[in-house]
Amino acid sequence: MKEIFIGIIAALFFAVTFILNHSMELEGGSWLWSSSLRYFFMLPFLIAIVAIRGKNGFRVLANEVKVKPGAWFIWSFVGFVLFYAPLTFAAAFGPGWLVSGTWQFTIVAGVLLAPIFVTVIAGKPIRSKIPIISLGISCIILIGILLIQIPQAKVVSTEILLLGILPVIIAAFAYPLGNRKMMAICDGRIDTFQRVLGMTIASLPAWIILAIYALFTVGLPSGSQVLQSLLVAVSSGVIATILFFIATDRVQHDQGKLAAVEATQSTEVLFAMAGEMVLLSVPLPAPLALIGLGVIIGGMLLHSYHTMLVGKKQLQLEKNIT
Repeated sequence: MKEIFIGIIAALFFAVTFILNHSMELEGGSWLWSSSLRYFFMLPFLIAIVAIRGKNGFRVLANEVKVKPGAWFIWSFVGFVLFYAPLTFAAAFGPGWLVSGTWQFTIVAGVLLAPIFVTVIAGKPIRSKIPIISLGISCIILIGILLIQIPQAKVVSTEILLLGILPVIIAAFAYPLGNRKMMAICDGRIDTFQRVLGMTIASLPAWIILAIYALFTVGLPSGSQVLQSLLVAVSSGVIATILFFIATDRVQHDQGKLAAVEATQSTEVLFAMAGEMVLLSVPLPAPLALIGLGVIIGGMLLHSYHTMLVGKKQLQLEKNIT
């Protein structure tokens, strides 16, 4: 249950992303700068954290990257670029709570990705199976996501609705896939801080290309966008990402628990909605959307309860064995 609590705290800081991305979009800021600036600002903070922790952190990280540089580049691109660029793009087509609500599809995506991964037990490769109960609970969350989209679908064109939804679905698969692949590649040889730093550095070429394209197409970002991107970098990029990765690292070998930790991100919807109502004067969602939000939160609570039951059963089995 400790990992679930960490995941909820991470969701609080993640919610800043959706609020400020919407704020920057309302002010006319380009999504190209919103996405690239976040990772530029993350870099010095992560370097400082790894440096302070010592223990030859940079050397160990460099040696780890040298072993599989191609894998680091590919999965960092998937986990960071294909995750965040689509989210900032989608912010142009709806309020943060709506993007955040659609983002919860990542919970279902995380469960469906289980068969991609193989665990070696007693020298034998065992392919992970989809945890059926976790999938069922995740589908409840998916129903909640559909409910919050219905009111929006009535007031916007199909094209705008798709532009606001499809990029988020891409991000929903990319984030857990990139995270889990990097966990498998590192296999515990480096800590969470080193892994986030390594992934940030590996994804920099893509962010630099986006920034150059933004410079020639929309010009320099405004001072307000730079400041808000800095806040997103610290809150979501550093604090939330590290907390979430710590939680997933702890349960990476249990697909059910991993799904439950990923399900904590559903609380981002509540945090984003409350923040936008206070800071951006965004109106309260329609009644049907509120029901959908309630379904999403209920699904997250079911994930937590199921994880608690699984944990108790495992403890009982260990006691019986000893």
